[in-house]
Amino acid sequence: MSNPFLQPFSTPFQTLPFDVIQTEHYLPAFEVAFQQAREEIAAITQNPEAPNFANTIEALEFSGQLLGKISECLFNLYSAETNDALQEVAREVSPQLAAHANDVLLNPELFARVKAVWEQQAHITDKAQRMLLQKTYNGFVRNGAMLNEADKATLRTIDAELSQLSLQFAENVLADTHEFFLHLTSASDLEGLPPSAVEAAAEEAQSRNLEGWVFTLDMPSYLPFITYSERRDLREKMFKGSGSRGHRTNAHNNTDLIYKMVRLRQDRAVLLGFASHADYVLQERMAKSAEEVQQFLTTLRDAAAAPAQREFAALQDFAKPLGLQEVQRWDSSFLIEKMKKERFQLDDEVLKPYFQLEAVVAGMFEVAQKLYGLQFQLRTDIPLYHKDVVTYEVLDADQRHLAVFYTDFFPRKGKRNGAWMTSYRSQKVRNGVEERPHVSIVCNFTKPTATKPSLLTFQEVTTLFHEFGHALHGILAEGAYGSITGTSVYWDFVELPSQIMENWCYEKACLDLFAKHYQTGAALPHELVLKIRESAAFMEGLATLRQIGLARLDLAWHSGQVDASLGIEAFERMVLKDTDIFPAVPGVAISPAFSHIFQGSYAAGYYSYKWAEVLDADAFERFLEVGIFNPEVGQAFRALLAAGGSEHPMELYKRFRGQEPDPKALLRRAGLIAG
Repeated sequence: MSNPFLQPFSTPFQTLPFDVIQTEHYLPAFEVAFQQAREEIAAITQNPEAPNFANTIEALEFSGQLLGKISECLFNLYSAETNDALQEVAREVSPQLAAHANDVLLNPELFARVKAVWEQQAHITDKAQRMLLQKTYNGFVRNGAMLNEADKATLRTIDAELSQLSLQFAENVLADTHEFFLHLTSASDLEGLPPSAVEAAAEEAQSRNLEGWVFTLDMPSYLPFITYSERRDLREKMFKGSGSRGHRTNAHNNTDLIYKMVRLRQDRAVLLGFASHADYVLQERMAKSAEEVQQFLTTLRDAAAAPAQREFAALQDFAKPLGLQEVQRWDSSFLIEKMKKERFQLDDEVLKPYFQLEAVVAGMFEVAQKLYGLQFQLRTDIPLYHKDVVTYEVLDADQRHLAVFYTDFFPRKGKRNGAWMTSYRSQKVRNGVEERPHVSIVCNFTKPTATKPSLLTFQEVTTLFHEFGHALHGILAEGAYGSITGTSVYWDFVELPSQIMENWCYEKACLDLFAKHYQTGAALPHELVLKIRESAAFMEGLATLRQIGLARLDLAWHSGQVDASLGIEAFERMVLKDTDIFPAVPGVAISPAFSHIFQGSYAAGYYSYKWAEVLDADAFERFLEVGIFNPEVGQAFRALLAAGGSEHPMELYKRFRGQEPDPKALLRRAGLIAG
């Protein structure tokens, strides 16, 4: 049987033929792809012509295409639809990929050619080409091209080990997530829970051949339980089940992995001439140093600290008549939801019937049509990797094909928690032929049940819009080079397109597009729209402190000053002492399941969520000034999205906004300072 990876795809838009790809196809395909990539690099280094942009930088940019295609398929499915066999493939191929990347970046002949073009940069006038040259040259220098041979060998060893540790971290979190479940057999244990959560839990129990109800750590199961259950003891069990992932006394404990990864990242940074991994990472960010990030976070903390203390005091006061003398972490969501309901007469369970998933998706598409002229046409002829996935063709206003868009919305075994955007193919132009992107968003929303469609909480609505913002960044990409288009931007800029989309969810003109009762078709009442807006900044002080704490924890791990003798829980308490108001919980820790920084790409970059909030709050004020669907402002923001990483992000931002971002915009929106 032929290997589908090694044949031209006959699928629509050359999408991946998921219907014929089998696990056994990966390793043989990787073997061919590695050899092809090595031959492409050799062709560049052995070119007898003098180095120039086309025969060196551009040729390098377009090398390894087959390797990239197979890797993107493997690692996207590793997160969305994994199994033991696929995990074994990932474990085998990850060190090979790290070694190949080092073979390229530590190749002295190749670097000599890149350096020769770098020294001729004055002759390159095209902005995108200059940016690609800068990114390529910096990539070599920042990854060891100027090291001696002994240090290069050390770097190779570090990178290979890090690639394995990251995979193991992810597998441990996934295993602990699926290992824990709460099995209830008495109806009295369900007090306070919404009927939809109870029905879903009954179906989960049935799927496991159990009586009663089963609640899991998947977000659509966990969040309703921790938010609504009147059984404090059971909320505590669920909270500790979630908070102990990767931290339990079992084979999935991530403690040693974390210390190894932190030490290796530090060793790598020092080898490359940096004081810490944070300094290494932040050299290529809008925030240029750890000091600048810390100052930014301190400014936000100073603004949020007093409101957060008042909010926590209010929680305590609210809790006492309920018989809770000391508010614990497993009480937080429960009490906040009750307070919100009392103060604003707003309840997520009242809102959910107005947020049927299919209607929200249709409304989201209409927002993109109003802002950017996009059309999303359902396609049923594109191969899928799971029956829950839905695909669309994205067309521009002139019917030009822009992208293929995959959506994957429901939790399942083999799919990690959370929500994310990814791509299977980036936008690029090669030999005069454009390849348009294949983009996906993956979420974990409540599944339809036997009696109800998938109904979203308002938080899930904003999550969907957030990931769609990332997707639009990829869909609207325009440029020649995939490594500087779409979401290939400075990491503290990448959250702007996603976070700005959340703002539309609070606007009546947007909600009117899709917020209709799934049974009656009635529009979301105006008073509920007002309450959503009024409650937007509710408990924002506590929420802000939590995000600042996570960002500081990330920086602390990568500061080069980690004291392993403290232990993870003590280390976290030390770092979080002025952002964490709740009592500490023994046996619970953030870091062992902090996948953003130990599995994903946010190491020394988690602060970028708050950084981008400043950008999005300031940018959205321009829409508010002229109308949230103003087509001229929409097209101006589309230009920012289309440019990707082809220019410095601050230049793109100033072109859109006419000024640098105002940090007070975020504080005004959060209600932390007067408007």
